[in-house]
Amino acid sequence: MLNLERLRTLAAVARHGSVSAAADGLHITTSAVSQQLAKLERETGQQLLAKNGRGIRLTDAGRLLSEHATRILSQVEAAQSELEAHRGRPVGE
Repeated sequence: MLNLERLRTLAAVARHGSVSAAADGLHITTSAVSQQLAKLERETGQQLLAKNGRGIRLTDAGRLLSEHATRILSQVEAAQSELEAHRGRPVGE
């Protein structure tokens, strides 16, 4: 099963374009981002990132998964918002 934090990390790398910018955006270290991405690659059995000069780029598999990650994370956020709005309401009819 894919881990939401790892998907969030991949989506941040895709959005920000680099590991260091993703780390800044997520308020974690670049090492933590790299570790999350390595674990995600092991979980998926796919290379998600490739070196591009001094930086990185998403592979085709990385782009595909980051697109899914963005949609998944959006749905999770919507569910959390709806549940929060529902909190404290009467139960039943």
